[in-house]
Amino acid sequence: MSFSSPLALLCLFAVPLAILVHLATQRRRRRYPVRFPALATLASVVSAEPQWRRHAPFALLTLALAVLAFSLARPQRTIAVPVQRASVVLVTDVSRSMSATDVSPTRLEAARSAAQGFLDKVPAGLRVGLVAFSDAAQTLQTPTTDHELVSSALDTLQPINGTFTGAGLQAALDDLQFPRGSSREKRPPSAIVLLSDGVATDGTRAFNVAGEARRLGVPIYTVALGTEQGTIVNNGRLVPVQPDPEALRRIASLSDGEAFMAEDADQLTAVYDRLGSQIGTKSAKQEITVWFAGAALLLLGAALVSSLRFGGRLP
Repeated sequence: MSFSSPLALLCLFAVPLAILVHLATQRRRRRYPVRFPALATLASVVSAEPQWRRHAPFALLTLALAVLAFSLARPQRTIAVPVQRASVVLVTDVSRSMSATDVSPTRLEAARSAAQGFLDKVPAGLRVGLVAFSDAAQTLQTPTTDHELVSSALDTLQPINGTFTGAGLQAALDDLQFPRGSSREKRPPSAIVLLSDGVATDGTRAFNVAGEARRLGVPIYTVALGTEQGTIVNNGRLVPVQPDPEALRRIASLSDGEAFMAEDADQLTAVYDRLGSQIGTKSAKQEITVWFAGAALLLLGAALVSSLRFGGRLP
């Protein structure tokens, strides 16, 4: 929480001052007691008043003063608000290694489920696209605010041969459709989420595309899916299919993005949930002065009511 007018917090000094005045008043009352000849008789008839009743009105009044001081400082909270016209393209590996079962039920099914959760997490106004890549890249859905179309496209993903990571990234950049000559500052915010579970089979092209993405101001968030124990059956042989986190970290670094590693479905879901929270939104300040002012009025009212109820006077 922050404050628009922090100097108003100096009003909090009124709280200890009020406490000192209250204590001084209590000491004066004890110093000059009322003389009453039948005090012992009266004390035996009237039940003793609970201590909290005497102090409750003043405590509520003091708390009201403190909350009112906070409201004068105009408190703010930080919230996430959707970024207008922001776009993100999900680039998903559909190579044959995505049929490995080291990530339950399969790597591809886990990726599909996490991507569906991502769609549920992001703001409704975020434009989302989908690119699948194996031995070639294919745009299954250009960026759109109709997330149902992206969801339907995810259902069509099937594992094929090859891991042309660079081709997939290039297709994503093309789908974002940056106007020629447009300045980086005036372009709508964009990002790419790359999920892959193996070594790229199109050389270093992915690194070159990552450099281009950085020039265009498009961070690439990479997710390395799978474990070192992952295997598939190819032509009757058991073939190991290990992810390549180092290459994905380099892609993320070259594009000013961020790299993640997921070895099971839960970790993958957590990664996509996090990305869904941070992509397409920005932090903004929201003033909550009215909450504090309302609380101060309620506390002040409670102080008045309790004082009249228990003491028959105002605090």
